[in-house]
Amino acid sequence: MLPSTATPLLALDAVGMRFPNGVQALDGLELSIARGEFLSLLGPSGCGKSTALRLLAGLARPTAGTVRRPEGLRPGFVFQEPTLMPWATVFDNVRLPLRLKGLGADAVREDVDAALEQVGLGGFARAYPRELSGGMRMRVSIARALVTRPDVLLLDEPFAALDEITRGRLDDELLALWHAHRLTVVFVTHSVYEAIYLSTRVAVFGARPGRVVETIRVDAPHPRGDAFRADPAYARDCVRASAALRAAHA
Repeated sequence: MLPSTATPLLALDAVGMRFPNGVQALDGLELSIARGEFLSLLGPSGCGKSTALRLLAGLARPTAGTVRRPEGLRPGFVFQEPTLMPWATVFDNVRLPLRLKGLGADAVREDVDAALEQVGLGGFARAYPRELSGGMRMRVSIARALVTRPDVLLLDEPFAALDEITRGRLDDELLALWHAHRLTVVFVTHSVYEAIYLSTRVAVFGARPGRVVETIRVDAPHPRGDAFRADPAYARDCVRASAALRAAHA
């Protein structure tokens, strides 16, 4: 799936973000997201990637510049931690954003069940978070974002705490969801290898205050897999992204 080259779905124009404690998280950030693309934000800790994601989601407002979001945009947000309600079943955790809109369980049952099927948890609606592995809990969090049928899926380092095997499997599942549902995805990560593997484009952030220091387009076709990881083109893009990160630190 190729992203649209028309007017960006989302954009940050000369955006700055200064927190009340005086920390300048972003300064002069320029970033645009095309409809249908998979964009990763790659950079060191504390460089403002998560702040940029929250601005795109409408969860915060910048102190300078402009966030361009079309009216009625439906964002789905996945946090670093699953943030599930431990006393509620998987079904009720996924139903939460629809319940907050005043919709009853019976009215949304098909939508919740469909979201769980999409993330491979069709048989776990009655389970509780304590009964699930870390990877399964993150799948529940993704299902909760998908149940609203979002226009754009925003993920803030969702797999960082998982083991390498589980992380790789969830990367592949996320790519499958992106392709099947023609989503627009913005994905925050510290991992060069994950960013290049997943993305159609990678925006490399410099150290705080955050701004984009290099953009890398990843032209490899989808679906991707082990063959892509062994491809010299993958290695070249990883080396380029690593060099951009080192330059940003310097």
